[in-house]
Amino acid sequence: MDTLLLMLVCFGGYLLAYHTYGRFLARRIFKLVPDATVPSRALEDGIDYVPTKRGVIFGHHFTSIAGTGPIVGPAIGIIWGWLPAILWIVLGSIFMGAVHDFGALIVSMRNEGKSISEIAAKYINGRVRFIFFALVFLSLLIVIAIFGLVIAVVFALFPESVLPVWLEIPIAMILGVAVYKKKARILPATIIAVVVMYVTVGLGAYIEHAHPGRFLLPDLGVLPATGLWTIILLAYAWVASTLPVTTLLQPRDYINAWQLFVAMALLIVGVCVASFQGLLPMAAPAINRQLPADVPSLWPFMFITIACGAISGFHSLVASGTSAKQVANEEDSLIVGYGSMLTEGALAVLVIICVGAGIAMATGESGPSGSSAWHQHYASWSGVKGLESKLNAFIGGAANIIDTLGFPRFLGTAVMGVFVASFAGTTLDTSVRLQRYVVAELASDLRLPFLTNRWTATTFAVLTAAVLAFATGANGAGAMTLWPLFGAANQTLAALALLVTTLYLRKQEGLKYLVTGIPCVIMLVITNYAMVLNQIGFMRAEDPNRLLITLGAVIFGLALWMTFEAFSVFFRGTGHMPRIARA
Repeated sequence: MDTLLLMLVCFGGYLLAYHTYGRFLARRIFKLVPDATVPSRALEDGIDYVPTKRGVIFGHHFTSIAGTGPIVGPAIGIIWGWLPAILWIVLGSIFMGAVHDFGALIVSMRNEGKSISEIAAKYINGRVRFIFFALVFLSLLIVIAIFGLVIAVVFALFPESVLPVWLEIPIAMILGVAVYKKKARILPATIIAVVVMYVTVGLGAYIEHAHPGRFLLPDLGVLPATGLWTIILLAYAWVASTLPVTTLLQPRDYINAWQLFVAMALLIVGVCVASFQGLLPMAAPAINRQLPADVPSLWPFMFITIACGAISGFHSLVASGTSAKQVANEEDSLIVGYGSMLTEGALAVLVIICVGAGIAMATGESGPSGSSAWHQHYASWSGVKGLESKLNAFIGGAANIIDTLGFPRFLGTAVMGVFVASFAGTTLDTSVRLQRYVVAELASDLRLPFLTNRWTATTFAVLTAAVLAFATGANGAGAMTLWPLFGAANQTLAALALLVTTLYLRKQEGLKYLVTGIPCVIMLVITNYAMVLNQIGFMRAEDPNRLLITLGAVIFGLALWMTFEAFSVFFRGTGHMPRIARA
């Protein structure tokens, strides 16, 4: 299929969905009220609860949910063929992912901005609070531990990204001061911040081009460079997550949102130019009938491999953990919740084009030679799962596409490398902040006051992640041991978040709950089946990992327990369902 036509059809579908199904959900299902009392105003504290302009909170929320998920997932998932990957990304994001994010955001906003784990206790019963807490804590523990390593790998592969990524911090803090303290107009402040940021990108690219390896950290004997970066990044995440949200986290995510828009614009224009020049045929097969022997079955594994970009449980944690505390008006939740997910889906579509067509452009030929280049890259499942492989596939393919616009290749590579590293950074610091909320909420219930303040709760979140990261050695890759659990665990969170929203809608008249209930059942079937197959695979391995098997069984058992509790409430039609106060 022509890549330009593929892009236009998918993007057109997203626009149509936002203005039809999205608005239907806003008006008829969730019934947004412009003057309703929202947590950001009722509980404003200048730290976590902060009323925020729609454009700023959209950028903050979008970059928090996106991370590298919509890049890595589709870059792996295309191994089954571009057609099933695209269908899951487009249909999944419209009817499942965006509904999931929107629902979690609204339910949290109507419950004082509480996290989805605490809301589950209100809408089901007190027992599920611990269940959801355990699932969320384990998932975030893996994410925090792994993303220090992810960014370290990005820095090693693309050292030109190091300087601009760290310079984003003072740029973002200055932007935050200008907007919130000095009351500067947001448009000119944004333009200046983004221009300065891209100056640093160019500076980093030219320095690395002229002096290769200038920004690489040395191995310090017992502490490799990746381990040192992991320590530095976890320390940064501690600082970023304890500061007021308007000081660093929000303005940095806002700048990163503009960075994404620029990167997507370059790719969109590049796809148009390359397609008109006949340089961008789809090298990947529509359905791959030459799958390597070690590739698992499409069902159910493609649906947990491609998470961000279609549906991801991590999004419900962001929506209910941070964004619900900042949305200033209920009507803004449509573009923040539903619109952000569709934008992430659009990014995932561009990733499919980059890894399905862009990587074959390096041969300078089209047709069979381009297809051969793709099959060579995706010759094995173990190879395609490697982080370096996916990042090179996306950034290399993206750089090839941007190259058609006349950019020097090293500059295009730098732009995309900084883009990936920056988004990995937002995932890291947002995850630490979310983990802090989870720890503080549970500590409050357990009457452990020393763990309820933001400093000690954040310290606990970072230290537990550090223990996992360095559990297998000084390279900081310890979390890779548990990484095979994350896909199914993350999608299980999505199913359970949909379950909570379904119970919320169950108390309203009619069959409104079906908009979340049907996706919930689909995700429960997919994730439970995947976890059973995973457990079988873990136990049949030549050298079974007991920790992996044990935690997999724990996650599976907790998910089944919460599902049973929720379905009992659903079919009884009763439960602790607090009424929602309106202004």
